[in-house]
Amino acid sequence: MTDPQSWVAPTYEGLADLLAAAPGETWDAPSLCEHWQVRHVVAHVSMPVRLTPEQFGAEMAAAGGDFAVLSDTVAARDAVLPPADHLAALRSPRLHGWQPPGGGAAGALSHAVVHSLDVTVALGRPAVAPGEAVIAVLDQLTAADGAVFGVDLTGVRLEATDTDWSWGDGDVVRADSGSLVALLGGRTLPDGRTLPRD
Repeated sequence: MTDPQSWVAPTYEGLADLLAAAPGETWDAPSLCEHWQVRHVVAHVSMPVRLTPEQFGAEMAAAGGDFAVLSDTVAARDAVLPPADHLAALRSPRLHGWQPPGGGAAGALSHAVVHSLDVTVALGRPAVAPGEAVIAVLDQLTAADGAVFGVDLTGVRLEATDTDWSWGDGDVVRADSGSLVALLGGRTLPDGRTLPRD
């Protein structure tokens, strides 16, 4: 079985390649993360490159222990860094080897894939994560029955249009595998589709 961590670097490298070749205004385009532009998403995922565990602890304390507050604060502050800095962070071996506390390699992969899709789906571009990695995250999120992001999968069948992956029984939701990950992540697709929340 493939180590999920081995898919993290190609995902971030693919996102860096896409952004390096994109027009400069792409950094200011909206992502699937509410209120975040592309630059905010990249600033968020690359936090481990800029913050030591001690600095992260201090940021968490300043945020009153609320990770959502910390994420918004750091993303807003670091989003203004030059694109070259963001690209270097995405290519950093430190980021490629990082694992979220308690999340392990599976958590690292989910973080990389979900947030890379926040960018690519919003931009109408193909996923940069390896196809197997996207399927692994689909399996991970459906195994938790949508609970990771508070999505209600009762009476829902998910069918990928770009591979033979499917899950569940009920009303059929068809989309490419990357868009299905975004839906399972509680995101609203550019066409307005979303899954019900718990």
